[in-house]
Amino acid sequence: MTTTEGTSPARRARGTTVDLTTPVFALHEGGKIETTLRTPLSSRAELSLAYTPGVAEVCLAIAERPELLDVYTGRGNTVAVVSDGTAVLGLGDIGPGGAMPVMEGKAMLFKHFGGVNAVPICLDTTDPDEIVDTVARLAPTFGGINLEDISAPRCFEIERRLRERLDLPVFHDDQHGTAVVVLAALTNAARVTGRALADLKTVVAGAGAAGVAIAAILQGAGVEDVVVCDSRGVLVPGRERQPGYKEELAARTNPRRLAGGLEVAMAGADVYIGVSGGQVPEAVVASMAPGAIVFALANPTPEVHPDLAHRYAAVVGTGRSDFPNQINNVLAFPGIFRGALDVRATAITEGMKLAAAAAIAGCVDEPTATEVVPSVFDERVAGAVAEAVARTARDEGVARVGSSRA
Repeated sequence: MTTTEGTSPARRARGTTVDLTTPVFALHEGGKIETTLRTPLSSRAELSLAYTPGVAEVCLAIAERPELLDVYTGRGNTVAVVSDGTAVLGLGDIGPGGAMPVMEGKAMLFKHFGGVNAVPICLDTTDPDEIVDTVARLAPTFGGINLEDISAPRCFEIERRLRERLDLPVFHDDQHGTAVVVLAALTNAARVTGRALADLKTVVAGAGAAGVAIAAILQGAGVEDVVVCDSRGVLVPGRERQPGYKEELAARTNPRRLAGGLEVAMAGADVYIGVSGGQVPEAVVASMAPGAIVFALANPTPEVHPDLAHRYAAVVGTGRSDFPNQINNVLAFPGIFRGALDVRATAITEGMKLAAAAAIAGCVDEPTATEVVPSVFDERVAGAVAEAVARTARDEGVARVGSSRA
């Protein structure tokens, strides 16, 4: 049985159909998450404690002492996963309904890897003012906000305004989750190739959400030579028809003031990080420095296929699970939120992100060309990240408590 119901207009227009008999639909039927009870409810006594009249005591206590909200409700271990459906995976703007399976999947990952409860919230608006106001009004229900699959450049403004407005961890995973894992992988790749981060000539191909955050975290980690390219070539200050956020990015990157296409940036580069899609010609890859590092992260088709990359690079990574060195956000966000929630952090700082990257890198005992990041199923990762994030939050003064976990 096939149908075009529920697909995006663009997909229906191309005549594609959906086969509802495939295993993926069987797995998703009824959704992937559900609510469960943490306390029994099998007697009048239990009912009177969980609900009326007993619950009134807890309500009054929280009303008098608001800090008790995270102690006597599930809020302190619950994250909102918020999307407007404008940049879903590689599918683009498919709307809030189309985004829902991904947000449910994100909630699964939060719970499985970090023990964090997460609620998918798909908003039927793309207006930044409405998104910010809606999320801010929902904030009393949540201990943290994970923004997801919101298109650039709107995502930058939405995150910034929410961080300013809320005293909660606010984290756009498409930006910072990707950036944290890229830095972890690059840290170990530099060790494998005998380089120092500060000496790496690095090209970031893609100036969207992930590219902007990757450039920022690499610079925060000490990488001095970062060149960012978009579909028009190298970002340089004053480039014609350059939006404000790219002008700002250009001003703080590209120290050699290169100008031209990707091929100019790639000549002699030590590192290529692709977060843009498209394909890089072999001659351009071949122009990189000997023993280069190539992280081609577009899914499902990397910008540089691993077979091609291995001809010229010493370390190769992708976003795919069927090749070594998968750069996967799940290594970062469950542990980052776990650590932030454990100390009831008021924000997720740059220092906390750097600490998370170092913790992920440290979970690889002996990095090799085929293992610069741990497996997504390495059970040590989330705990190591959480501990590093919580410690840094305390050191930086954004932790409300030493730890909220026994």
